[in-house]
Amino acid sequence: MPPRLPTIIETVPRPPRVLTILWPSFLMAGVMEMLTFALVDPGDLRWFGGAAIEASRMTVYSLCFFAFWGVIATSTAITALLDAPD
Repeated sequence: MPPRLPTIIETVPRPPRVLTILWPSFLMAGVMEMLTFALVDPGDLRWFGGAAIEASRMTVYSLCFFAFWGVIATSTAITALLDAPD
């Protein structure tokens, strides 16, 4: 029997695990950002019902994006850790 030739999927190198965690979480953070700020105006945000947040809209958008990205990346990393071979 002749030796089995590798398939195209087997010949493509796997990306580093950190990229498989950060890239999908980056995309989903963008989706969360769009969904959140389609409904919420950054100018109307307040600190726990008190004073208004004194930051530009771009700052609020950026901070929220990085918060979403961090939370989703953490979730993805935990899933990758639990899925790791023993």
